[in-house]
Amino acid sequence: MITYYDDRSVRVTSTAVRVDGRTYPLAELGMVWHRRGNRSWRVLAGRGAIGAALAGPLVAAVLGIGLAVWLHRSAVVTIAIVGASVLVGLGVGPLADVLFEHLDRSYARGSREWEMWARWRGRPVRLLHTGDALRFGQIYRAVQRAMESASATQKAIGSSGSSPRPRSRP
Repeated sequence: MITYYDDRSVRVTSTAVRVDGRTYPLAELGMVWHRRGNRSWRVLAGRGAIGAALAGPLVAAVLGIGLAVWLHRSAVVTIAIVGASVLVGLGVGPLADVLFEHLDRSYARGSREWEMWARWRGRPVRLLHTGDALRFGQIYRAVQRAMESASATQKAIGSSGSSPRPRSRP
């Protein structure tokens, strides 16, 4: 038996698909398809908040430099304001790394709900429902590979149960 995917709630093998304790033998599964849900505004708003958090200190630094130039104060005051503004801008570096990581994970997870459906014993059944696009893609591909492997095995075995022999040319 080959395992194509395995996590805490989904296991795809060369014989069956198990989702949340429910097992569907590959021999009983027909067509498999997926549905994509609507975008989640919560996820999109979270991405916007991360973008604002990244831009905030940089905008503050630029405004500080502009303020220093606009005030026309002494060289010492102008240099102090510009220096503080540059430090604020540089301070965003370590924070930016963390924020970019969160942003990257947000795109990997996706902003939609995903469903995997299959025809099981003649009726449509929802196998999986998740908002994690990366995980969904891995599971969907594993099911495809398992079904392709199962159909190739069935084609290789003839109706009598023996392997087909090549015919001689006429």
